Amino acid sequence: MSETAIYEKSCYVFRDGHPEHLRIRNYTEQDIEALIDIQRECFPPPYPSELWWNREQLLQHIERFPAGALCAEVDGRLVGSLTTMITPFDPAHTEHGWAEMTDNGYIGTHDAAGDTLYVVDISVSPAARGLGLGKQMLQSAYELVIALGLTRLLGGGRMPGYGAVQHEVTPERYVDDVLHGRRRDPVIGFLLHCGRTPLAVVPDYLDDEESANHALLMEWRNPLLSLRGR
Repeated sequence: MSETAIYEKSCYVFRDGHPEHLRIRNYTEQDIEALIDIQRECFPPPYPSELWWNREQLLQHIERFPAGALCAEVDGRLVGSLTTMITPFDPAHTEHGWAEMTDNGYIGTHDAAGDTLYVVDISVSPAARGLGLGKQMLQSAYELVIALGLTRLLGGGRMPGYGAVQHEVTPERYVDDVLHGRRRDPVIGFLLHCGRTPLAVVPDYLDDEESANHALLMEWRNPLLSLRGR
């Protein structure tokens, strides 16, 4: 599979017991306005609109790494997106910020010679939540990791419950509490359900008051690397 290969998958999701057709594919220039609308729905005011995807960013995703620019349609309506890039990664050096890693979302840092598929953004329209779209899109990204022979999928997960308790516990203790069932965190819990495992807490990852600017770096390792002699 080359970087320019087109990804497309069809399956079904269920809303109140009724099946609805899900299509996951690469997004194109024709999808840009709908993708920006999804960002608007996911991050309404007071979230600053300048932080939504803009046309130039989306064009750069399509040009630099088209295989890693995925979107989800339910019964023909665009309702979600997942943007990724490839980067080298050294597990001994985990600290980085989202803006630094992703070139502020323009993915100018995409490196086809890297070993890691990095999650730049995942968004699901509020009207389509509860259908399992986030998990389905991440599954598609795992398939891309395998197809490209990469080592892992990696991304910084928000810790939206941490900001409220930051004066009581360290971020590492907060994560440990979540992993041992003493606390719940919606994002970390979601990523655990999707098969991701924690690597390290990263400070100053993103301007995110709810997470006290912290993120939990989480990976999914390619289980088939041994078949490739790696």
